[in-house]
Amino acid sequence: MEHSKELYEQMWLKMNLSREFEEEVQWLFSKGLVHGTTHLGVGEEATAVGSILALKAQDYVFGTHRGHNQAITKGVNINHMMAEILARATGVCKGKGGSMHIADPDIHYFGADGVLGTSAVMCCGAGISIKKKKEEDRIAVVFFGDGSSNEGAVFEAFNLASVWNLPVLFICVNNTYGMSTPIAKVMKDTDISKRAIPFGMPSKSINGNNVLEVYDTIKEAREYVLSNGPMLVVENTYRISGHSKSDGNLYRTKEEINAWKEKCPIKYFRKFLVDNKLFTDEELDQIAEDAKNQIQEAVEYAKNSPEPSVDDIYEDVYA
Repeated sequence: MEHSKELYEQMWLKMNLSREFEEEVQWLFSKGLVHGTTHLGVGEEATAVGSILALKAQDYVFGTHRGHNQAITKGVNINHMMAEILARATGVCKGKGGSMHIADPDIHYFGADGVLGTSAVMCCGAGISIKKKKEEDRIAVVFFGDGSSNEGAVFEAFNLASVWNLPVLFICVNNTYGMSTPIAKVMKDTDISKRAIPFGMPSKSINGNNVLEVYDTIKEAREYVLSNGPMLVVENTYRISGHSKSDGNLYRTKEEINAWKEKCPIKYFRKFLVDNKLFTDEELDQIAEDAKNQIQEAVEYAKNSPEPSVDDIYEDVYA
């Protein structure tokens, strides 16, 4: 498909914002400034950017616990995201949720929760709402990982969406590892797209490191879901970073990681843009530098924001 230069620029900016954000979070964690843990998606940028830019602003998006790139692409305020990670009162959850609970209902982005797979069921709830209200140009989208794809809740969500013919798009970000376990050790057949067959859903398995392939696939999938009901798209990628900050990466070799670094989605997209004379190296470098500066401004904003007050500890508690 042919795309506008504005879209290419947006893709390049969002991918660089995502990478810079996560590398900065990694550095802040090493300095003891991040409380709890954090799950980085370095290397998975094309899955979020390609997918969410193919959606419309009114679409509901349920992210994952590895969802910084998803939140950034959807449009969550980056200053408030960084403040949340540094446990400041100006954070998106008032500094009480941390890295795993970044959300902004005002722009229809719902962050992950600590129970893997359950977001798929909640997404069906959003799908029911769309159907009951007869909203004609809105779908609900849920991201989940290859590890979560083995959870019973995901199969229940597949079944609900299919039986009730809900406008739900399931996106599996397959980074080949569930924590430290390679998928080949827990799946007889590692083609996750086949999971859709018993539920009568169409599915596609694509290169999740090619932002253009992701964008085109999700754009077509959105149109299908609007008119026909649920669909599954599996975006095959790789997390260069560990599962979490406590991950010593002892279960995979440096050779494997380095081989995937060569398939980096940002490197791939840069080559495409330059080879096709859409942008010069200098133009791309300037956008990347702007992204880096934006992340540094977010860090300063977060550091200068107040910490939550103990007086507010019982606010926003519902159960």
